[in-house]
Amino acid sequence: MSVLEMKVPSPGESITEVEIATWLVEDGDYVEKDQPIAEVDSDKATLELPAEESGIITLKAEEGDAVAVGEVVCLIDTSAAKPADSEESSASSEQSKPEEPKAKSEQPKPETATYATGTASPAAKKVLAEKGIDAKSVKGTGKDGRITKEDAVKAVPSMGTQPANGTRGTARKKMSMLRRKVAERLVAVKSETAMLTTFNEVNMQPIFDLRKQFKEDFKAKHGVGLGFMSFFTLAVVRALKMYPDVNSMIDGDYQIKHDFQDISIAVSGPKGLMVPVIRNAENLSFRGVESEVKRLAIRARDGQITIDEMTGGTFTITNGGVFGSMLSTPIINPPQSGILGMHNIVNRPMAVNGDVIIQPIMYVALSYDHRIVDGRESVGFLVAVKEALENPVELLMDNNPTKALEM
Repeated sequence: MSVLEMKVPSPGESITEVEIATWLVEDGDYVEKDQPIAEVDSDKATLELPAEESGIITLKAEEGDAVAVGEVVCLIDTSAAKPADSEESSASSEQSKPEEPKAKSEQPKPETATYATGTASPAAKKVLAEKGIDAKSVKGTGKDGRITKEDAVKAVPSMGTQPANGTRGTARKKMSMLRRKVAERLVAVKSETAMLTTFNEVNMQPIFDLRKQFKEDFKAKHGVGLGFMSFFTLAVVRALKMYPDVNSMIDGDYQIKHDFQDISIAVSGPKGLMVPVIRNAENLSFRGVESEVKRLAIRARDGQITIDEMTGGTFTITNGGVFGSMLSTPIINPPQSGILGMHNIVNRPMAVNGDVIIQPIMYVALSYDHRIVDGRESVGFLVAVKEALENPVELLMDNNPTKALEM
């Protein structure tokens, strides 16, 4: 018998443990080499764990367990032969078995109330007091109906009188490691940075006109759509060059400025918010940005995004507009110092050359770390983004949109 110990591989630098999110196989199953056997959550992404060899698997960890990198999570008996398909034989053998007499069903013993029934243990009493829950409303699972600490922890405060024709169910679900890490980082940003937000509005009509004129040819030539993200990304790249403080970060007593623009884009994946990075966006054309956005979004949607693809951005763009958001204050993605929020586009009355006309308007928001980005830089940066979006032909396309969109 040859047994392989499968250990948790390191999913990335600085990650010391993962959580077993889901076992894709059951104990005793025969698995093929490279077959996905589990999904594991790190604090940055959800990854698949493939079988290292073929054989019979024995699971050594439960779903929800936190396991250290390098710890054994399962055993694979590589000497075991692959079982033949025995569904028909097992079915026929089941039919040939003589019917066994049914055992008499045991009647459940009636519960007997004692002095302990409904009494909370000292630990449970403390938990219930902190939650403001009356012990009479909690059903005890301990001996003789005593309320245990676990019963108290699981107890949910009353949400009012239950209506006669309604349901008031609740569900308790442990957050994934990724979700818990996101929550931890968001709280840390609010408490550890001097975050402020400045707002502006953008007339999107010039971009609408360009997309209407060139989108069909662009898609036919490049195989991707001409969306808003390429305009915003290139407008941000231009503004970051003009205001490098926004493209920097704090490291202790030092400010680190970058001479490149790695743009993180917030996308919604099946496991929650993912923030993959467009590397060296300053070197990309409209086609390059749109192709990279599509590639990263597909990988995030399919759960194939890697830690490396979500590490090292210098600035973030998030688009709440796809969900209908009109205005928001996005939270900085540390250790970055700025994030740009896009929002939905709504037709609004606007003064243009002395006349009031209806134009497609988007509100944009820049959240920034005021410790290293001053008001002049933050406002100037957002105005530079606005100028580029409202005059893309001159400022983003060098007055030659046909050439810019062919590259």
